[in-house]
Formats: sequence, structure tokens, C-alpha cells
Amino acid sequence: MAIGNIFDVAGSGMNAQSLRLNTTASNLANAQSAASSAGDVYRSRQPVFAAMARDAMAFGATPIDGNDQAASAGVQVLGVVESDAPYEQRFEPTHPLADEEGYVYYPNVNVVEEMTNMISASRSFQVNVEVMNAAKQMAQRVLTLGQ
Repeated sequence: MAIGNIFDVAGSGMNAQSLRLNTTASNLANAQSAASSAGDVYRSRQPVFAAMARDAMAFGATPIDGNDQAASAGVQVLGVVESDAPYEQRFEPTHPLADEEGYVYYPNVNVVEEMTNMISASRSFQVNVEVMNAAKQMAQRVLTLGQ
């Protein structure tokens, strides 16, 4: 694997964790939003990731001939899915959004889980930044070897 591929892998990880942070922020922003019907209630969203890894040997690449472009890895974002967990239905007949039976619908967002996701995504992003910095320092040291 070439040193440039390290930047690709860490960059894809940073993009994935950035998306995870954005969906978590969206979930937290809508955690207490009320709706007048079950169809209008906000649903918690979670990103779905998959590891991308292609074997260099499957494409005929060898370290000797320098054809390592086929060997790459990273994180692929498959999409963002809505949670099918049940939403919260509260009896609040005086609420302005209450339906004819007096119920108000609240999202299925668990604030504690979302805060845990935010911490985890932030740390994962930080680790990918450290990987990029380490690769950059190694590349700079290689350039100074010839001096």
C-alpha cells in the first residue's frame, strides 16, 4: 500500500464520522420536537457504514511492479436509515399539537445514546486525523533522508 492510500483511508474515515456527527446533531436537535400525528413525528436516523477493502492480489497487483492502485481500503457510507423503534405518545390534552384524543407524539430519540454516539464519532474522527498527521510526518522524514 502506498503512502497516498493511507490518506485515502483516513480521509474516508473522517468523511464517515463527519456524517455520523451530523446525523447525531440532527437527532439531538429534534429530540423534543412534538407532532400532532404519528406520521409527522421525527424518526431517529443512523448512518450505515461498510468497510471497503479490495485485495491487491485479486487484481494482479504486486508490490514489486508498483501497481498497488487496486489495493485500497476505507469506509463506505451505504446510507442513512430511520429507526423503527416506537415513538413516544403522551397524553397532553392542553398542548396545541394534541390530536382529537389529546395525544402528542414525540420522537424515538434516546438522548443518552445520541451523546454516546457523538463522543464515539468525535474520537474516531480524531484518531483518523492523528493517522493522517503520522503519515505526513513519515513522508516528510523520507524526503529529508536524501539530504
